[in-house]
Amino acid sequence: MPGTYTDVLIGRQDEIRRLDGLLRAAREGRGGALVLRGEPGIGKSALLRNLDGAATGFLVMRASGAEFEMELPFAALHQLLAPVTGRLMALPAPHRKALEIAFGLDTGTPDPFLVGVASLGLLVETVRERPLLCVVDDAQWLDQASAKALAFLARRVSAESIALVFAVREPGPPHELDGLPGHSLRGLGESDARALLTAAIRAPLDERVRDRILAEARGNPLALVELPRTAGLAGMAGGFAQPDSVPGVIEQSFRSRLEPLPPSARLLVTIAAADPIGDPGLLWRAAEFLGIDATAAAESVPLVEFGTRIRFSHPLARSAAYRAAGPEERRRAHEALAAVTDPVTDPDRRAWHRAQASAGPDEQVAAELEASATRAQERGGVAAAAAFLERSAALTISPRRRAERVLAAVRAKLSVGDFDTAADLLTTVATDDPGQAARADLLRGRLSFVRRRGDEGPTAYLLRAAARLATTDPAWSRECYLDAIEMGLLLGGLDHVVEAAGKAPPSLQRPESGAAAVLAGLISLVSEGHPAAGKILGPVVGDVDDEVWARRPSLGFMLAIELWNFDAMRSIAARAVTAGRVAGSFHALPIGLSMKATATVHTGDFGAAMELISEQEAIADATGAAPLVYPRLHLAALRGRREDAVELFASVDHRMSLSVQWATAVLSNGLADYPAALRAAKQAVEYGAVSTAGLALPELVEAATRCGETEIAAEALAALRERTQAGRQPWGLGVEACARALVTEDESAYQEAIDLLGDGALVVYRARAHLLYGEWLRRRGRRRDARSALRLAHESLSDLGVEAFAERAAGELRATGEKARSRTSKASDQLTMQEVHIAGLVADGATSKEVAAKLFLSPRTVDAHLRNIFRKLGLTSRRQLRELPDIR
Repeated sequence: MPGTYTDVLIGRQDEIRRLDGLLRAAREGRGGALVLRGEPGIGKSALLRNLDGAATGFLVMRASGAEFEMELPFAALHQLLAPVTGRLMALPAPHRKALEIAFGLDTGTPDPFLVGVASLGLLVETVRERPLLCVVDDAQWLDQASAKALAFLARRVSAESIALVFAVREPGPPHELDGLPGHSLRGLGESDARALLTAAIRAPLDERVRDRILAEARGNPLALVELPRTAGLAGMAGGFAQPDSVPGVIEQSFRSRLEPLPPSARLLVTIAAADPIGDPGLLWRAAEFLGIDATAAAESVPLVEFGTRIRFSHPLARSAAYRAAGPEERRRAHEALAAVTDPVTDPDRRAWHRAQASAGPDEQVAAELEASATRAQERGGVAAAAAFLERSAALTISPRRRAERVLAAVRAKLSVGDFDTAADLLTTVATDDPGQAARADLLRGRLSFVRRRGDEGPTAYLLRAAARLATTDPAWSRECYLDAIEMGLLLGGLDHVVEAAGKAPPSLQRPESGAAAVLAGLISLVSEGHPAAGKILGPVVGDVDDEVWARRPSLGFMLAIELWNFDAMRSIAARAVTAGRVAGSFHALPIGLSMKATATVHTGDFGAAMELISEQEAIADATGAAPLVYPRLHLAALRGRREDAVELFASVDHRMSLSVQWATAVLSNGLADYPAALRAAKQAVEYGAVSTAGLALPELVEAATRCGETEIAAEALAALRERTQAGRQPWGLGVEACARALVTEDESAYQEAIDLLGDGALVVYRARAHLLYGEWLRRRGRRRDARSALRLAHESLSDLGVEAFAERAAGELRATGEKARSRTSKASDQLTMQEVHIAGLVADGATSKEVAAKLFLSPRTVDAHLRNIFRKLGLTSRRQLRELPDIR
């Protein structure tokens, strides 16, 4: 290759040893990933080339990010997996289809995480023959869809003979690969730098020249080689003025070698730099379009290899060549590439080149970019869609159409987390259209919520959007007011929001239903209290099939708890899970799974709840999102294992403090630490949050009565009664009857509670009612009756695994003179939450491949978990696992 520099890996022994260790571990079936980070020219690419040579016996697969391909979804992943796509038929049909869509071989919308699972499956099929090394250079320029898939792969190869190594330029913005093991390359020390300079420049070197080069290069290997080419050795000795940064030094060196070229050769290099795919056929056709004799021009070109692929000697050489060209020269290059790019097979790249060739607004090009954005979104490339839309808006002439495209670009930018660009784009929206102005405000509200900063809070923007739409679109206006109230429930300031929402346009439906009823009920809840709100909200919360809950399942779940409607709580959660699975939404499904897990905890089926939590956390891990922790809090509170619960409570983000206080109150009541329960329950109740405060009230009643705080207990009972009477559901009425019995010591209230809580789903609450009744009977000296109630409580709580309350019941039984039977240990007690899930799936007959697909793991990782499960349970086969009665 003309103009390449010598790859002498001096001073990189530590890095080479670490990479050798990665290969050695992969050979032994212990896969892993490493991200090499460093400034341009620091030696990342050289280390990757050295790694290729060291990977004896490996199948080496390569990809490289391209600055000009960041808008094209899955481009880099397709490049990496191209050598093994012949194995697609070995994948399950859904996985195969996901990859085919992602790679443009089929139509449809690929699930980005199904693409990740399918990519893992493809590598696993390949690794059966020999170990794999996946090398990705310039990973800072990966398209986002590829970056997500590759980060997913890297986190899941620990049980496979697969090594992944990435090179990322730094400093740089946050990246999908940031959470992976990494190593930052630093500049060479002086002795190593001198040795590299001697190896690279074999001619005798004056010491003053050597010192000048060493000082300017600052240990950067590529700069050490390129600096003398920039100014010549005489220039260095004479104090040649260098750019401020080492990358600038290197880029200037590359530019200096392009300056002497004739215009036709320079234009050929510009075309090569502007084409990210390196297709020589495309390059020769573009050169012909511009009247360039490509064969003659290529002979004099440094830095570029014209072979079966067009390759630059270094990534910085490409960017230097592109930036060295003037604006008109770049436009000519893109115009030529657009002209020779097939509009049928590659319309998006053609549109992109046409956009770069445009000197001003061009509606035709803008429309093509908008179409490209639609295709990109269909293929899961939201980041690409955002880039296409942003450029489309810039080229749009019509103010109204430009506003539409800007708003669409902002939505896409928000979806990919590019909040700063989204904010800048929103400042350009100037429109007289109420609908567009309202949408802009809604987007500003979303932006304010995710950034947690700004002059106005999210609810203020939502309220402004609602007011704009009051006359032109009353139904949408009410939806916006409801969104603002829902946001107020999460962020606080609900009273102000509800006051503003009182101005919402009235619904023409009588009686109000759906969103209109929920809006009216929430306004009534804040302004008039639970009795009035219950009349409006009770019917709509009870109608779990109402479409309002399809859009707002979390709100429905909270209101079901607020009205103590267990059936609605459970059904809304189940519907959300089903909807999330059908849609394949990895945003909605974890929310549904968390709600269903929480409801399942309250039925006492802890094993099923653990499986749901495990699935939700597997999705969070796969997507890089934070797992939803509240179902774990509910499980820890009712399970009652002090050390585990306290450790969990201490680790939870402060924004979950109310849920932690409720959980602490439940745990402390179970442990009979009533002062601690009283403190926690008071804090949970005093804030008045929907659902959390209501759940904390019976805990407050129990703790207050045990601490002799009769006034606090009576006040809490009154507040609880308001809620339960508003809903008039067995769960709430039974819990309220039990709390009333504690305050009034009316025996009939205990019996009423036990009867009302007779539904099998409410077994935890029924068992707690038996416990409280038995304790009351024992204090009254009625030992025989007490034993009967306490025995029922202990057996039920013990069988369910509600350990703290079960031990409390056992202590009460001993006080009556009866010894409580020891609890029989369950198989699941010895397993982690993920192991419980895997064991349950395998016991139901799932294969390792099926479990792996469900939990986003490799089959070997599943097998490793199974070995741990067998060891802990003393088993040797899947058949024995299926025969365990309490594993499913």
